[in-house]
Amino acid sequence: MADFHMETKCVQSGYRPKNGEPREVPIIQSTTFKYDTSADMGKLFDLEASGYFYSRLQNPTNDYVAAKIADMEGGTAAMLTSSGQAANFFAVFNIATAGDHVVASSSIYGGTYNLFHVTMRKMGIDFTFVSPDCTEAELNAAFRPNTKAVFGETIANPALTVFDFEKFSKAAHAHGVPLIIDNTFATPVNCRPFQWGADIVTHSTTKYMDGHGSCVGGAIVDSGNFDWMAHAEKFPGLTTPDDSYHGIVYAERFGKEGAFITKATAQLMRDFGSIPSPYNSYILNIGLESLHCRMKQHCANGLAVAKFLSESDMVEQVSYPSLPGDPYYSRAQKYMNGGNTCGVVSFRIKGSRTDAEAFMKHLKIFAIETHVADARSCCLHPASSTHRQLSDQELLDAGISSNLIRMSCGLENTEDLVQDIAQALDAVKASR
Repeated sequence: MADFHMETKCVQSGYRPKNGEPREVPIIQSTTFKYDTSADMGKLFDLEASGYFYSRLQNPTNDYVAAKIADMEGGTAAMLTSSGQAANFFAVFNIATAGDHVVASSSIYGGTYNLFHVTMRKMGIDFTFVSPDCTEAELNAAFRPNTKAVFGETIANPALTVFDFEKFSKAAHAHGVPLIIDNTFATPVNCRPFQWGADIVTHSTTKYMDGHGSCVGGAIVDSGNFDWMAHAEKFPGLTTPDDSYHGIVYAERFGKEGAFITKATAQLMRDFGSIPSPYNSYILNIGLESLHCRMKQHCANGLAVAKFLSESDMVEQVSYPSLPGDPYYSRAQKYMNGGNTCGVVSFRIKGSRTDAEAFMKHLKIFAIETHVADARSCCLHPASSTHRQLSDQELLDAGISSNLIRMSCGLENTEDLVQDIAQALDAVKASR
């Protein structure tokens, strides 16, 4: 449904029932699939035919929903994973192995930073973290002969820096590597990274896509634009025979449109099994159908809260890219649909960590949760939770201070959210 608008894709893409088939995406809650002959099944194991044989690799329900997300992003192929962390791991590990190197923005989600900086380094993959606002010279200096990818977030969690797609994609492609973008906060409703030079997009579907805090999940989408064979020496996993699949060369058999996702499914999902349950994918699809409606209210609430906080004498600094005067306002206007970003606002309360914790304790609507981006408003103190494992310097590099509070504006009444914040700030002020 490439020619339709986003609203139609959210509702209609992915699953198109034939005559007499269920109107709703069916839940294929089965681990295995029956075939008449061993030869039929053998073709699936050899990747010579499409179909299903074991849900650890692929499942029809999952694929219907993955196809919808691919269409929403404007990609050629996609896969679902059990979490956003799994999606980011697969996206990088699919092309980078022991001895390789990746350039990443320093302003990314703490869990992703830890995945890269600690866990994947133990696997022999090195990472260089650069400021999202680095100069072109500084960015290019970070590349090495063994660099295999560049990674960033459309809107960083929780610093809310807006990624400079053109600068990073230009550098990535000049060095013959793909740009991988985590588009969780913006969603394809507000930003489609492939239009700005990204090659692979990931999502934590747990957030806005699900939208109701119901199911953990992730997604990877391939743009189909990166020419793996043009850089064959850099990506042998895609451009040389895979002995575990009878010598298949993914880039030759499936082309640049399908090689990346096919390899990630045939190798990584086969071996790691980080697949979502069909029921979770069914719930995710229900969330996707209203994503375009929900993002409007999330953004409206986010902007109203950001404006209120920016005018408060209890607030030191506010980060919200859609707010005029924000350092990333012009970048948001350039890359985001109508300048709309997300419903997440970060701010620094005047005072210390103690003041930040006291403020959150007084909130009545915003709940303290290790979550973000769903229908219910919530808040978090990143330095003591999601980014707790970072050193003081790493926190500063990620744009996080001890008095920083992340607020996720849900779908409640705008005035109620503002008033909740106002009374909590008044309570902190009165206690001083």
